Amino acid sequence: MIQAFGLTSNPRKELPPAVEDVSFEARAGRVTALLGASGAGKTTALRLMLELQRGRGLTYFRGRPLHRIAHPSREVGVLLGDVPGHPARTVRGHLRMLCAAAGIPVRRADEVLESVGLVSLRDERLGTLSRGMDRRLGMACALLPDPHTLVLDDPAGALGARETHWLRDMLRDHAGQGGTVLFSTADPKEAARAADHVVTLERGRVVADQTAADFSRTRLRPRVAVRSPHAVRLAALLTKEARSARRSVEVVRESGNRLAVYGSTCADIGETAFRHGILVHQIADETGDMGPGAHTVPAARQQDVTDSRGAGPHLSPDGDDSRRPGGPPSALAGPRQSSADADPPLSDEAHLRADTTQPPGGEAGPGGARPRLAADDSPPSSGETRTAGTNRRPFGGVPQRSPRKAASSLPPPVSVRSAPSPLRPLRYELRRATGISTGFVTGAVVLVVSAVTAVVLARVGHTPQPRLLAAWPRELPLPPAALGAGLLGALAFGDEFRHPALAADRGTVPRRMGLLTAKLLVSAATALLLAALTVGCDAEALRLFYGQELARAPADWPALSAGWFGLVVGCAWSGVLAAGVFRSTTAGLAAVVAVPVLVVPLVQEVWEGPSVRTAAGLPMRVREVLLTQWPFGGERYLAEVLRMIVQPVGSALTLSLTTLLCAYLLVTLRSRVR
Repeated sequence: MIQAFGLTSNPRKELPPAVEDVSFEARAGRVTALLGASGAGKTTALRLMLELQRGRGLTYFRGRPLHRIAHPSREVGVLLGDVPGHPARTVRGHLRMLCAAAGIPVRRADEVLESVGLVSLRDERLGTLSRGMDRRLGMACALLPDPHTLVLDDPAGALGARETHWLRDMLRDHAGQGGTVLFSTADPKEAARAADHVVTLERGRVVADQTAADFSRTRLRPRVAVRSPHAVRLAALLTKEARSARRSVEVVRESGNRLAVYGSTCADIGETAFRHGILVHQIADETGDMGPGAHTVPAARQQDVTDSRGAGPHLSPDGDDSRRPGGPPSALAGPRQSSADADPPLSDEAHLRADTTQPPGGEAGPGGARPRLAADDSPPSSGETRTAGTNRRPFGGVPQRSPRKAASSLPPPVSVRSAPSPLRPLRYELRRATGISTGFVTGAVVLVVSAVTAVVLARVGHTPQPRLLAAWPRELPLPPAALGAGLLGALAFGDEFRHPALAADRGTVPRRMGLLTAKLLVSAATALLLAALTVGCDAEALRLFYGQELARAPADWPALSAGWFGLVVGCAWSGVLAAGVFRSTTAGLAAVVAVPVLVVPLVQEVWEGPSVRTAAGLPMRVREVLLTQWPFGGERYLAEVLRMIVQPVGSALTLSLTTLLCAYLLVTLRSRVR
């Protein structure tokens, strides 16, 4: 069950809030539609409920606010817009990655694929899916952790009849199993067909809260659907007879040979067709739309709403300005038409039924008194209907707040909270890194460029053998392997922000230590593998072209290997940390290149500048202080590592990593404090 109280968005400069004091309920076991035209505030209300946008208000999901739920994705399945994810990832790979993020067994991905009918497309790329298949994948992502509640923003938008019918059945099945379904739509017919309860928004306020049957009876115009090969002639005859009889009939020509007739009956249309000898293939009653002008607000009503927000002088005793003598008609009923083919507005009795309709069970709806919001976010007790300084107001009315209670009756603020870290971060990162071909292509390019560079350097000469094996010319700041490792490290976080698979329901990519540790481990393993393969490929290329002499291992290969691996891993970590701080792959790669181009000369200038004392014997003194002798000659390797660190390149890389790590921790702590 969803309970929303006082949802109000922050004002937008000089414009009023997109959503103001929206309260409603979506009960378990039912499908609830949030209906409104474009700009009515549907998406803003959903984002406030999900704590994705700042504002005021409170929303309970089965009695708890979202920020007090340990694993929100297991309680609320969300689909807002298109499915986020890398376009080169497969459908099955994307779901398996989300399984690791949600901490659920991987077999759940195959079960959901079967339930949404995507088994045959499990190896298709996300970027090749059609609109209908993308909607199915979005439902699969929402249903993956088996949540109790579904919150969907216009799920049937731009779908065909077949996909729309499938979506309705899916929502009905979820609600039939005891779940709660809330979806937004701008189509009143879709709301009437797919939902059990309809909450209508207009200009950011709740104007009606009704069951689907009451909504269809009081808000939608009945119509007659007619199919005839002589549709144009029949439409002209119906319009002519309506004008002669001075009846309000509207004839709308639809696709093909189909007509939609408002304000008439099947009997009258059939008699007209029979008298004039017109063949009719189909004639049936249907539920129509909300009438012309249903989603537009007349200028007079806009002025009334503007005035009512100040002091409400134009409101009638029951709170509805559309029934004042001489007042404008309700926007939902459509403006009055004087022509013969116009549809008359709803009667006052129908308006009264729509205004006073309450949710099942006799509880006060959003038009009545709503529970007072406590500061401790505790849900209201059953049957509690204490007022909070707000008078009862049907749709179109404005709450009248007491000056003393205005501050105390305001709902609590809505704070934007980042997404939780993956529950299985290492497994998630492995599937993320191996799910697309970017890493493999980058590694292949690095190996080819390194081998070619090593062969060319050996032919030119004047290059030491260690640099030949690393394919590292003196003119370049970094070898190809280090640049490739830095690029892969930058992609580890950069793609996360560009294609935020973790942010499907939260809006921001999390900066958590668990996720960072997993990315550092995977990037380090990738960098070590790339470094070893680069040296092996370069040695084999040199042996093939110039013989065994250039392919021999140097005498001091342990120290050189430690320095080589440290350089490549350091570049990979710099890319990861910089991309995580600046949310960009380009920034991550720029940080990698900045180490030898900018930081190394600076450190070298400081290290080699005039000084009274130097740290020339630092490795030997550290070894004497920290240990006497390691097994298997470990003190020799430690001395080599310390000697590498005191070099300008090692010092610059260590300094850069330390700075980026501190910046990452600062950004992480700042996001948690907010």
